[in-house]
Amino acid sequence: MNMEEFEHAMPLRAVPAGLSIPTNNNHREDGEDLRLEPYVGLEFDSAESAQEFYNIYATRNGFRIRIGQLYRSRVDGSVISRKFVCSKEGFQTNTRTGCPAYIRVQKDDSGKWMLANVNKEHNHDLELPGEIHPPRIQRKSLPSPRSSVGLSTRTGISSVEEDIPSGAMDRKRLKREEVQEETSVVVRGEPYKGLEFNNALEAYRYYHIYAASVGFKVRIGQLFRSKKDGSVTSRRFVCSKEGHQHPSRVGCSAFLRIQKQSSGRWIVDRLDMEHNHAMDCPVDASGTFTLPKGFRDELGNGLENTDLTEANGGLSPVGRGRRSNIGSEWYHVLIEYFQSKQAEDTGFFYAVEADDGRCMSMFWADGHSRFACSQFGDAIFFDTTYRRGSYSVPLACFVGVNHHRQPVLLGCALIADDSEESFTWVFKAWLRAMSGRHPLSITADQGKPIQQSIAEVFPRTHHRFSTCQKMEENLGALFSINDEFKYEYQTCILQSQTANEFDLSWNVLLSKYNLKENVWLKEMYQMRKSWVPLYIRGTFFAGIHVDGMKPYFGNILTSQTPLHEFIVRYEKGLEQRNEEEKKEDFSSFNLQPILHTKDPIEEQCRRLYTISMFKVFQKELLECYGYAGIKLNVEGAISRYLVQKCGNGEESKTVAFNASNLNISCSCKMFEFEGVLCRHALKVFQIVNIRELPSRYILHRWTKNAKYGILRDVDSGGSYQDYKPLMLWSLREEARNYIEAGATSIERYKVAFEIMHEGRRNLSWQN
Repeated sequence: MNMEEFEHAMPLRAVPAGLSIPTNNNHREDGEDLRLEPYVGLEFDSAESAQEFYNIYATRNGFRIRIGQLYRSRVDGSVISRKFVCSKEGFQTNTRTGCPAYIRVQKDDSGKWMLANVNKEHNHDLELPGEIHPPRIQRKSLPSPRSSVGLSTRTGISSVEEDIPSGAMDRKRLKREEVQEETSVVVRGEPYKGLEFNNALEAYRYYHIYAASVGFKVRIGQLFRSKKDGSVTSRRFVCSKEGHQHPSRVGCSAFLRIQKQSSGRWIVDRLDMEHNHAMDCPVDASGTFTLPKGFRDELGNGLENTDLTEANGGLSPVGRGRRSNIGSEWYHVLIEYFQSKQAEDTGFFYAVEADDGRCMSMFWADGHSRFACSQFGDAIFFDTTYRRGSYSVPLACFVGVNHHRQPVLLGCALIADDSEESFTWVFKAWLRAMSGRHPLSITADQGKPIQQSIAEVFPRTHHRFSTCQKMEENLGALFSINDEFKYEYQTCILQSQTANEFDLSWNVLLSKYNLKENVWLKEMYQMRKSWVPLYIRGTFFAGIHVDGMKPYFGNILTSQTPLHEFIVRYEKGLEQRNEEEKKEDFSSFNLQPILHTKDPIEEQCRRLYTISMFKVFQKELLECYGYAGIKLNVEGAISRYLVQKCGNGEESKTVAFNASNLNISCSCKMFEFEGVLCRHALKVFQIVNIRELPSRYILHRWTKNAKYGILRDVDSGGSYQDYKPLMLWSLREEARNYIEAGATSIERYKVAFEIMHEGRRNLSWQN
């Protein structure tokens, strides 16, 4: 087919309303302009029409196109936006140059598709018009099965990427037919434990047909891999109303799990037949079964070689080989941003992971974040909130807690995928940026890849799981309909004081609510030392809640934040947080909280703590007046006290006090966990007439001077090498503030320069 035949064969409608079409030899007689340049507002009948139009435009201008990203509605899962890119977009092969040229079309309420974004700039030489022959695009209305075009597994729409021999496509097609034949199944009765299948796809088809006959729909749930070779060993298929991520979901617990046997066959080892919602009308789906669109063209590799995950309401395959979930256009925009920041901030750090010549994960931290880590990097929260759901960019944030108990950013990353390799690379990049200083604790998701990466990169760091999301996914139904269960569950988790007490309460809970076979609860019990407060309260977490913290950027970054707004919103979020910190700094240095007692300790802490931290301490001090202390025994210099709340003998703690060095320790472990003395310890200090707290019980990180002279109150136990990173960042941050103040006018510059020059001479004389 020549160019003229191809153009006349295309049912293209790309004429926006109100556009007048001049009649000349360059236009079709029906008024459709085949030489029309893409521009925002151009209208199409369908996404395929937009693709065809861009194909013709690309052919005339000397480049080829590929299908890029798609976006789905969070309401019904339908495709609402598509992107078509230059074939040289990205870096996945040596022939690609990361070309930024693309068009993006968006579906409006009327069903039309409007061109919403366009970039006509290419970063490579274009071929001469005529050298590229337009591809034959297979329309849905054409049944021809032997088209020699490549299939985009991401969208299911035909796309031209490179010329592929027809024989190769025929082999793939034959393989798909073989797989489909192998997976034919007849549903006989209800599912039961021990039911066997030849492969996982056969099991999925069986459960799909069974679900349709009963009146519900199926989604693909979790999978589990072998620790030895990474192969999939177990899969879960769940009711479509499982979880609470969407208003249509009600936390249904019905599922079917299959386990791979040594013979290669799959067997049903667990299932739940109970639904917590009304059923739809049963239908016969045995003759209408179709594979989930996202992996229909991946069957050549077999379902066992593909991870199936739900994304934006649809099913997407994730192959065993690593691939990046970051759109290629992000790399160019962010690297340009990083370079501009480096020019103005000498402390700015960024790194890009490369894998077989492809850009993968990215990490960055500005000078303020690196300085903040030297002060507040002892307890961090690794926030992956923005990577869930339908967020357009897989952003993760390292967040700490500053001296005002505010969140402080310690670095950001775009993570290519959910593999252990990606998380390990990001953690190592953060560690390099932060002068190799390991945190005492990290709160993060409980996913296996994150667990393994933290164990490798931070072997001395206590990893505490953030369980809120998983709890909602696995126990959401019980929590929403049974207040008694919610109360008893939280009491068991939060109020247990000993291991025996926790085990007893846990077993009673499982028995009472018939949860002994709950897979998730079994796993959580095995990992209890990583999330139950009883086991972790002796580790410093700076008061970070067991479920982590709210997203650092709040609603400034949303699921719909596009690339061209990301940097602006990111900077806005940083500016807001920095302003909040400055306000608290001003208040702490210029305002005086009211004292409520005549205890000298209260005055001492008001003088040292920030206002926020003083309020925390003051509450404990006032509460201690409602407690009584009884000496239990004395062993040498150590006295032990039983501290009980007056009128409530059940609330009691044991406090050990060493009179020789004024060390004190309470069984509640509040100081170890939050860094502030508890009411029980303060009561004993009152009993033994201590009128001034030892300096070790007022952590420097909570004081007004936390950001200035961090080594001032450090004991002499550490070496120079231990403190060198802290000294460097403390001086750098102070120098940055000094330079900003000194550069506001010529007069201030002269004064600042003289002071700096004099200070340098004094340092030289000391040497």
